[in-house]
Amino acid sequence: MISAHELTKRYGGKTVVEDLGFEVHPGAVTGFLGPNGAGKSTTMRMLLGLDAPTRGRATVGGRSYAAHPAPLHEVGALLEARSVHPGRSAYHHLMALAHTHSIPKKRVDEVLDLVGIQEVARKRVKGFSLGMGQRLGIAAALIGDPATVILDEPVNGLDPEGVLWIRNLLKSLAAQGRTILVSSHLMSEMALTAEHLIIIGRGRLLADTTVERFVRESGTGSVKVVTPEAGLLTELLTGPDVRISCESPGTLDVRGTDAEHIGRTAAAHGIPLFELTPQEASLEQAFMDLTRDSVEYVAAPSLAQSEGAAA
Repeated sequence: MISAHELTKRYGGKTVVEDLGFEVHPGAVTGFLGPNGAGKSTTMRMLLGLDAPTRGRATVGGRSYAAHPAPLHEVGALLEARSVHPGRSAYHHLMALAHTHSIPKKRVDEVLDLVGIQEVARKRVKGFSLGMGQRLGIAAALIGDPATVILDEPVNGLDPEGVLWIRNLLKSLAAQGRTILVSSHLMSEMALTAEHLIIIGRGRLLADTTVERFVRESGTGSVKVVTPEAGLLTELLTGPDVRISCESPGTLDVRGTDAEHIGRTAAAHGIPLFELTPQEASLEQAFMDLTRDSVEYVAAPSLAQSEGAAA
């Protein structure tokens, strides 16, 4: 289990992480999400003992990372895939890790096979593509067969087959009872991979919940309504917390109320409904809504967005 208790990190007068507390339990893939500048990388570095917290503490498996006598056997991590000597081959990079942690040579061949780079294992890393470098980084994280795995943007640079592979790998590792923490900006992938979410913004905890509950309770879902009386139904449903847009003639997107209320309102006024379909929010929509005030840099709206707002 990973545990963070009142983690705080300051660099001079700037507070990057503040009073951050959470737990990551074994048996599930936990997504670690947040906008750029939220403090994710700093938090992971504190979990791995690479940065000392200004205040608070972080433990992995009940003790600090530095206290583990053979860290690679306990914790495997990928924070920067390119942190490999470019003149070394993938094989010799992994062999060096194995020698320093008393890991048998056969494990090097096992992880090379696992990540699919056995054929290029003897080539120098400087010639690797971004995706091949990611696979090597994941191999290094798994070489000690650790109970805890921490990965930062593991699908970065991978092709669709590689993305599917890492998704299935993470799920299988979690199913083995390991603790898996994965940071990613790809909401669509997190929706397919993670079961639990820890979301931070401006160094503070914003959410610690399951993916299902987070999306369900986000309030960003809508109801698609198709009716020949769209104008009348819009008037009847309009309220302070209800937002209604017309997707096309006779088709409404209703937010802020549920399908049952819409159906009852239509029935009470004799309005025919050709379709009444709840539209569940996506993880991306829910995430954007939660972190809207935590974004460090906000871009100007695109021309299409501006024209849409004007319409």
